[in-house]
Amino acid sequence: MTDTAHSPEQFSFKAETKQLLNILIHSLYKDREVFLRELLSNASDALNRLRFEMVTNHNVLDSAAELNIRITVDKDARTLVIQDTGIGLTHDEMIENLGTIAQSGARKFLDATKDQKTDFAQLIGQFGVGFYSVFMVAEWVRVTSHSFDPQAEAVSWYATGDDTYQIEKAEMSERGTRIEIKLKEDAAEFAEEHRVKNIIHKHSDYIGFPIYVGESKDAVNKQTSLWRTSKQEVSAEQYQEFYRQTTLDFEEPLTHIHIATDAPVQLYALLYIPGKAERGMFSSRKEDGLKLYTRNILIDEYNKDLLPEYLRFVQGVVDSEDLPLNVSRETVQSSGLMPKLKKVLTNQVIRELENIAKNNTEKYNAFWQEFGLYLKQGIAANPMETDTINPLLRFKTNLNPEAWSSLEDYVSRLKEGQTEIFYIIGEDPKSVLRSPHLEYFHSQGTEVLLLTDPLDSFMLMGLRKYKEFELKNVAQADVDTSKKSQDEPEAEKIADEDFNTLIERFKEVLGENVADVRASTRLSQSVSRLTDPDGTMNPELQRVYKYLGKEYEIPKKVLELNPSHPMLKKLLKLESGSELQNVIIEQIFDSALLVEGLHPDPSSIAARVQQIMEAALANQ
Repeated sequence: MTDTAHSPEQFSFKAETKQLLNILIHSLYKDREVFLRELLSNASDALNRLRFEMVTNHNVLDSAAELNIRITVDKDARTLVIQDTGIGLTHDEMIENLGTIAQSGARKFLDATKDQKTDFAQLIGQFGVGFYSVFMVAEWVRVTSHSFDPQAEAVSWYATGDDTYQIEKAEMSERGTRIEIKLKEDAAEFAEEHRVKNIIHKHSDYIGFPIYVGESKDAVNKQTSLWRTSKQEVSAEQYQEFYRQTTLDFEEPLTHIHIATDAPVQLYALLYIPGKAERGMFSSRKEDGLKLYTRNILIDEYNKDLLPEYLRFVQGVVDSEDLPLNVSRETVQSSGLMPKLKKVLTNQVIRELENIAKNNTEKYNAFWQEFGLYLKQGIAANPMETDTINPLLRFKTNLNPEAWSSLEDYVSRLKEGQTEIFYIIGEDPKSVLRSPHLEYFHSQGTEVLLLTDPLDSFMLMGLRKYKEFELKNVAQADVDTSKKSQDEPEAEKIADEDFNTLIERFKEVLGENVADVRASTRLSQSVSRLTDPDGTMNPELQRVYKYLGKEYEIPKKVLELNPSHPMLKKLLKLESGSELQNVIIEQIFDSALLVEGLHPDPSSIAARVQQIMEAALANQ
């Protein structure tokens, strides 16, 4: 026990911590054993930190001491002691780590516990409150610690779960941290060695340091890192539990990839594709990147150089003995080994995704809806990766608007003689299907990719071809309008002379806003459509400028009019130059801009629409 010569310092817990402790102390639920999982995880972190420290610093207290965790129990006294030989804590670190808790973490925990259906045991650890879970079983807790720094003094922390805690100097010569727990009467089971061992096997078997119980010289846990264990020896439950422990994400991952190879580089890896793209607010992984180990020593918590950026959603660990032990986090990136590791890991992830796409369509579609944006970003940012990413892309089409199709699916359904892959860009999946640009393709039964995500315009800057088929925007496609749909009778057109008069009127009203006005040979249902004159910025680039917030003028487009449309026939009957005729012409143009998603100020249309409605009502 701690013997102090100084009066202890008294501190008060913050309000959120008090509430948290109150919940933990008074809440009853079935999985109180998770407190031991949390304390052992903390001990493992302390040992990992020390092991990394010792790579470059040999001036460490008890440098020859084994890196381990020892648990002792006293059934009669109802006590449980957990002691590690890790990095230890100083006085200030004790206050920082045990005396306070991140306000946001406590608040989120408190909010989560308001839901009566919440699995309470799964919440522990998600909010940076793992240590405090000990108060579910403890009457009091004393933490005594001695930092690895030989000059530091030992210090102890004591709390009963009330509003205050105490810190004082302590007598402890060995390096590390000792947690003494006085168990509540209804938690006496945790002073039984067999119960403790069962919990270790269930939750902490793969901690990479020996965990001893009692006086035994044999470690209870397997110690071998899960990623270094043969696939045949790992169960689905163990893969799942490791993912939870590593990420604190309690959503089941979509899949895992277990890699062990000696060529072209020696590496072990266990990678996961999460079930959701959005990192949970309670996730322990606050950044992108993989955990990088060398010979079981963690050297980089968030390594971003092991996978291309478009695969940054992948979680997991990578361990290579080919990296030198004295490598630092800063010099890892400059190691010549990194490109080799990256190539192996990238190929494995891509291959796994291709296998899922081939063998489990439903599962892959779920992946695409969560992570498709990342792959699109990959093509936009790294056109050289296009051939790698292409098979993984998925699209909806005008003929299959509810289903996802690959480019290979599209090519397999090409009409006879079709040499291009057609696509249309729009604002959303529903409105794009009503685009005037699609009318001809609908009538011919030609399939068109529906690109309605803002990233699609960026993606198209890198995706220009699939196999021998060029991608072509339907708005710019050359089509054979001599082929008419037999199911669609041709409507009577406005006489050429009258139509030419109407075109001239449109040009007078719209002036410099359009490059030209002409008759359309493709429209059957819509009154008009906008097309680009030759030599102008393509539609994809126009949208890129818009999404980037760059200054741009309304691009001067060619306004094509449908000579058969009833609206134009009635418009022709209005007095030429009348105010109503002029505002309708302006509205036809603005509506076409809206359809294209290019109108710079849609709200400005409201006044004109009101004016047209008033005129329509006046004629009733």
